[in-house]
Amino acid sequence: MNNEVFQKRREELKREMDARDLPAMLVSLAANRYYLSGFELHDAQCNESSGWLVITPGDDYLFTDPRYVDAAKKAWDEKNICVYAAKKHKEIAEFLKGRGVDAMGFEPKALHLFDYDKLAEDFALTPTENIVESLRIIKDDEEIRRMDESMRLNHELFEYIQPELIPGRTEREIAWLVEKFFREHGAEGLAFSTIVGVGPNAALPHAIPGDTKLRENELVLIDTGCRYLGYNSDQTRTFWVGDTPSDRFRKTMDQVRAAQQAAIDIIRPGLPCIEAYRAAWKVFEKDGVEAMFTHGLGHGVGLETHEPPSLSRVGQGELKPGMVVTVEPGLYDPAWGGIRWEYQILVTQDGCRVM
Repeated sequence: MNNEVFQKRREELKREMDARDLPAMLVSLAANRYYLSGFELHDAQCNESSGWLVITPGDDYLFTDPRYVDAAKKAWDEKNICVYAAKKHKEIAEFLKGRGVDAMGFEPKALHLFDYDKLAEDFALTPTENIVESLRIIKDDEEIRRMDESMRLNHELFEYIQPELIPGRTEREIAWLVEKFFREHGAEGLAFSTIVGVGPNAALPHAIPGDTKLRENELVLIDTGCRYLGYNSDQTRTFWVGDTPSDRFRKTMDQVRAAQQAAIDIIRPGLPCIEAYRAAWKVFEKDGVEAMFTHGLGHGVGLETHEPPSLSRVGQGELKPGMVVTVEPGLYDPAWGGIRWEYQILVTQDGCRVM
């Protein structure tokens, strides 16, 4: 993406800031930082940041440390870069105050208390919620193209992996085959740690792959995704290992797929997010299995694997063209296992399409 794209996004943010009477905005969430600047999509770990943005009605500023100077210069006007060292907060304060900034909005979910306390010594700080995310929620054509490519790799992965589901292979080995495939086919990495659950382990929606072996005539659930050109995919499939699926497997799969289709059939612009969830829930409720549906129907996907909107019983807002969401109903029985089937869906002008 070129710098004009990022500049346009910052201008949209400034309009949102003006509507909220925010004189400046400190952006510390990595995905938001990248969305607005093209600089460093991911931070190394939760207590370490590659840098911050400060957006003002005039110039915008990028703050980073010496490790990222070269990358920063490729994404940003050098005169508006502040490279800090050991006295980070003092240097940032001097830089901003010299440019007339003494009050900022900030992102509470992405600013450590230590940083907040230090910044609060020099600035009036106002907490904000999902201001940048409200812009990110609608994907443009280039973002959709990248997400289609990411999903293409996911589809290819599942075509590859099904013949590899051989009795005796462990969950951990399957997870490695998934990651290896993505890496060898152009992905930058995993969107999230791959979930592999055999038999009863599949009843854990976020099962961690272990040494449980695939067995003949048993199910295995795989939930995985990759990151391609910065954008994520997310897809779950549940397979039967063996020639003849059990009656329970077939029945449960039919229920899950019917619930999924009921939601997809009504997804369109203007639909309240909660109604997609309710459509799936009603299918399970009709069969008396709703108690085994233990999570939301889906979530937004983009620069992050989980981002707004939420298709759940507490989902808020309405669907709009350009939103990308998962539709992933599941039924889980700890004594037997679980089945989840997931599509990634683009909301279009008049409905939706499976990516």
